Parts: sequence; structure tokens; C-alpha cells
Amino acid sequence: MHDFSHPVSALRLHHGAQALRFLPAELERLGCRRALVLCGASLGHDTRVLERVREALGSRCADIAPLVRAHSPLPAVQEAAERLRQLQADAVIALGGGSAVVTARAASILLAEAGPAHSLCTGRDSDGRLRSPRLDAPKLPQLVIPTTPTTAIVKAGSAMLDPADGGRMALFDPKTRAHAVFVDTALIATPPRELVVSSSLNTLAMTIEGLCSTRGDPMSDAFLMHALRLLSTHLPALSDDDSADTRAQLMMAAILCGHGTDYTGAGIAIPLGHAISARFHVDNGIANAIVMPHVLRFNAPAAGQGLGKMAAALGFRDTGGASPLDSLVDALHALSRRLGLPARLRDIGVTRDSLAAMAEVSMDDWFVRDNPRRVHDAAELETLLADAW
Repeated sequence: MHDFSHPVSALRLHHGAQALRFLPAELERLGCRRALVLCGASLGHDTRVLERVREALGSRCADIAPLVRAHSPLPAVQEAAERLRQLQADAVIALGGGSAVVTARAASILLAEAGPAHSLCTGRDSDGRLRSPRLDAPKLPQLVIPTTPTTAIVKAGSAMLDPADGGRMALFDPKTRAHAVFVDTALIATPPRELVVSSSLNTLAMTIEGLCSTRGDPMSDAFLMHALRLLSTHLPALSDDDSADTRAQLMMAAILCGHGTDYTGAGIAIPLGHAISARFHVDNGIANAIVMPHVLRFNAPAAGQGLGKMAAALGFRDTGGASPLDSLVDALHALSRRLGLPARLRDIGVTRDSLAAMAEVSMDDWFVRDNPRRVHDAAELETLLADAW
């Protein structure tokens, strides 16, 4: 076993039909009186959801602002930061999915830190290495009321969409981790099934990449292997059992995966999925599901231990037949068929002539650094995308 450190960040998680009743107490504990709720347009028009949240917050609700946009584009984040400033908010509550969580965190960073947004993001230094600047200013307390199962719930990184080139603007600040999370069983029933499927497919990709990472430790393995067990049971069930329990189990898988991958990082599937979804306006999870079998085959020479962990978590037995790699790829293809997912990139509108540009922009993503098999240049990613096309 290699040397490792596993410091655990504080997290207060409330789950159930009465989860929101703990919201005032958590704000009181943080000394907050003016919380801004950030959500997307669809939730911003759902009066039942908004009234449920308003009632729980009471006088501590400064406003509910439907400013969140898919993929957290920079202009939307800047608008959210300005609303926080105008209201003199002392806490921010993300209501919704991954874009809401990321927008809340990123807006808090833009509000607190001086300088242009690009100067706060991860970038390459003079020797070509990716580095994240220190963001030392105090940040607003973050609280999350998730409606979709996103790994972003417990993360410290926030990736905004750069509208100029479609790339990701990555912010990292541990002070923006969620102080408290409220999984309300009534609210997680509100998103359409397709969104839950896509979010859970993204969780699946992150879980696989985390287990394949060379940076894992026994603690992260425990989180990620159980996340994989939950996903293998409850994600296929969405095809005919979209129940409250199924959604709650997938939410727990997302939180477990989010915690585990904080220590492992991810790999090339995530940046490739982001590049595809940003350019062709498809959900990250669908893009990830298409490229993941090809990523597994690419990484297999350097990810033997990870393949073994996944085979153990899923109960694959060594009978002298299919290898763990073949069994996992077959399982991914079977899941896609059961959920009725597209099989190739061309099936979601990706053009052949776009692959080179998406490979190039993916090389600037932090996760490429953590891939278990070294990626030498964008040409290798383009070849992988071509196989998936």
C-alpha cells in the first residue's frame, strides 16, 4: 500500500421527507440571516418547490433567483455574483443540479476575489504545467438542496463554461465546499427521469475513473466501490422503476462518488464529455456513456488494479472466460441498451470534423493530468473520439 493522506472535510447531510426542517438551524449555526437561493429557470417557475423552500427558510430568505444556466456559463455566474452583492447576502443556497451547485460556488468566488475571472482560474504556467491560483478571500457559506444526483454536491472545484471558445474555466477553492446538504425526498422527485439518468451516468463515469486512478486509497476505494454497487443496482432500474427510493439511492451514490473522487481525481472521460456536451448541447452523462467503453480500453494497460476493484464490487467471478475489462465494457453496453441510450457520437449529432478541436480543448483540463495512462498529446484523444464516433 502506498503512502497517503485522507483529510475529511466537514459535511452535515440531512436526508428524508423532513430534511428541510434542519435548514434554519444550519443557517443559525453559521450565523447567517440573508440567504440567496440560486436555481434554474424550470425550478424558478415551479411554485410548489419554491414555496417549500421559502417556508423552510422563513425570514432568512433574501431572494430566490432563477439565474442558473446549463453548464454554468461565465455571464450567468457573473450575474449571480452581482445579485449576491446587491442583496448583501451572507449565505448562498444552490437549489437544483450540478449547474446550480457550480454557479453558487463560482459566483461566491467572483464576488470575493479581485481581478478578472480568467485570472482566478486554473491555467498553464511558463513551463506548461497546470496550476490553480490561491483564492484566499473568505467565501460565503454554501448550502445545497439537490434535486438531481450530481457529484458536484460535495466538491470544491467549479468549472464554468467560457462562451468565447467553449472551454472550461476551472476554479478551485476548498472554502466553497458545502457546509450542509439537504436531500428532500419530495424535491428529488421533481426532475424528469431523463435528467436523473444523465446525472447518474455522469456519476458512473466519475466512479469508474476514480477507481482506475493511481491516487486512490482504502478510504476512497470504500466510497467508490459502494457507489458503483448502488449505481449497478439502481441506475438500470430507472428504465421501469422510477421510484422515490431509486432516486434517493442514486443521490447517495453521487455523494459517495463526489467524496471519493476528491482524493483520486478523474481521467479523460470527464473532459471529453464536457467538450462534447458544451459544443453539441447534449447532457454530460450521455456523452460520458458513449466514450467510457473506449476510455476503459485505452486506460486498461495502466489500470489493472482499478479494473479488479470494479470487478470485485460488481461481483464478477473469474471463471477463465471474459477478462474484467471485457466484462465491464459488456456491462456498460448492456446498461446503455436497457436505458435506450445512443451508442455512437454521430448518433448525438457530433460531426467528424469537430473531433480534433474537442481533443485539443480537452488537453487543458485538470483531469487529463490524473489519467492512469499518460496522454502524450491531443492526437491520442482524437483517435479515441474517432473510435467512439
